[in-house]
Amino acid sequence: MDVLWDSEGWMTPADVHAAITTARRPLAYTTVTTILVRLWQKGMLERQLAGRAFEYRPVSSRDEWAAERMKDLLERSGDRLQTLHHFAASMSAKEATQLRRLLDQRKKR
Repeated sequence: MDVLWDSEGWMTPADVHAAITTARRPLAYTTVTTILVRLWQKGMLERQLAGRAFEYRPVSSRDEWAAERMKDLLERSGDRLQTLHHFAASMSAKEATQLRRLLDQRKKR
């Protein structure tokens, strides 16, 4: 996903394969294709036909995906308030100030 998020647009399996395969960590082209298809089936990627191959790109940004994961984890926690308490306790003062600013802006809408 990082390769796709860092790209400026659509990528073919060959593009992704070239970006992530190294001499120390070779990956089969078919493995990359399988992963892309599975991510598309899960709704994380969209795809379009480009010649004889598909091109892929993320449905959401890295930040949007992270926010959705945080929301899912919060919903699955046994106690939302306690989970938020622990999360807030782990934040730096600067992050807490930024969060407070965002919450205040939300309140004004």
